[in-house]
Amino acid sequence: MQLGINLGYWGAGMDGDNLAVAQEADRLGYAVCWAAEAYGSDAATVLAWVAAKTERIDVGSAIFQIPARQPAMTAMTAATLDSLSGGRFRLGLGVSGPQVSEGWYGVKFDKPLARTREYVEIVRKAMTRERLSYDGEHWTLPLPGGPGKPIKLTVHPEREHIPLYIAAIGPKNLEQTGEIADGALLIFPSAEHLEDTALRHIRAGREKAGLTLEGFDVCPTLPLALGDDKDVDKLADTFRPYTALYVGGMGSRKQNFYNQLAQRMGYEAEAAEIQDKYLSGDKTGAAAAIPHDLIDKTTLLGSVPRIADRMKSYASVGVTTLTLAPAGFTLEERLASLRAGAEALELAGLA
Repeated sequence: MQLGINLGYWGAGMDGDNLAVAQEADRLGYAVCWAAEAYGSDAATVLAWVAAKTERIDVGSAIFQIPARQPAMTAMTAATLDSLSGGRFRLGLGVSGPQVSEGWYGVKFDKPLARTREYVEIVRKAMTRERLSYDGEHWTLPLPGGPGKPIKLTVHPEREHIPLYIAAIGPKNLEQTGEIADGALLIFPSAEHLEDTALRHIRAGREKAGLTLEGFDVCPTLPLALGDDKDVDKLADTFRPYTALYVGGMGSRKQNFYNQLAQRMGYEAEAAEIQDKYLSGDKTGAAAAIPHDLIDKTTLLGSVPRIADRMKSYASVGVTTLTLAPAGFTLEERLASLRAGAEALELAGLA
């Protein structure tokens, strides 16, 4: 099992620290450094900067938002980043959510699975450097009856095949991801529930495509907080606002993918209470309503040996790249968490 690092969103006042974290991850032998985007910093610019300041570590988008870019532009960006980084780019895609898609980008959040499938097909076709034509429900290239003609990508990617990941949560999206992608970006993963909430759906998609999970990258992201095992409760409390935001407020009452995931993990009543309190404005109450067990199962908390044991449980169920979000209020604390991750992987015998 390999380790990754997720820098999250840029522009939160830790930009210089984030670069230092990426460089330390590079030195420690982490496999990939991911960057995110929502409606602030864009991931492509961040990844170009990180790639220029590192030597070996892959850089990946987690995610490029599908409503933000035409698929041909995503192919251009992926080819450019792969070329500039010397073949170190991984392309992660996702549909975002209805509030961002429609409120920020002005793109209807309809038929997300069909839209994703077409998007992936166009991106992959463009990166083969064939002349690009496509006749789908959501995209038609070139547009009929006009001056457009099939054009081919002029940039040569460093590699013939750039790994393509999809951020997936729901069962149908997970199945399609297994069918059409090289890897899955997962969030709030519990090792105890991962087979039921994700892997069986991914496996079904692989089988539909005549494939197995061999070579498919199962890539969940987990926050990591280093500390004494007797302080695990306190360490978990630091993630209450983060969990409350996603389970309670990321999306509408009817369409919150993270809330639905918590329900599938067995926290139906708790997920409803967290959402009710968060959407009514009681964010403190929403955070307090999160069961400690839910946080502990979806993070890495405590000493290096405790973290190593948890890493073993993820490896045993099929995780191939474990992406860490190292916690800390200072750069030194974040770097200590990063080093603890590498030490735990070695202690677990997974390096």
